[in-house]
Amino acid sequence: MKIYIGHATGWNFEEKLYKPVRESKLADRHEIVFPHDSEEFSNSKKFLKSECDLFVAEVSRSSTGLGIELGWAEEFGVPVVCVHREGSKISGSVGNLFEKVEEYENFRELISVIEIRLEDL
Repeated sequence: MKIYIGHATGWNFEEKLYKPVRESKLADRHEIVFPHDSEEFSNSKKFLKSECDLFVAEVSRSSTGLGIELGWAEEFGVPVVCVHREGSKISGSVGNLFEKVEEYENFRELISVIEIRLEDL
């Protein structure tokens, strides 16, 4: 499966999100797309429309760009799992759009949430 990892910028996502996902078994079994990992990936709308099997949205921080991508995912029928760090205040828009927003305490829990959602697909 091709999994897109969306998130806000302005925090250490390389260390706190990309690295744990890369080091997990998810990366061994699925193609993970990190939007800010390379200059080669520049069109999230096109990817969500034509290639993406699951959109994992890390919504601990508000982000207009992430909100736009979530709208595209909904428009294109891409399954979405929203996750947020324990104790973070998520945007009310996210809560209104998605019935379930998963909370995680550590990255082991984050990976577990994603794996459970993959089993449901």
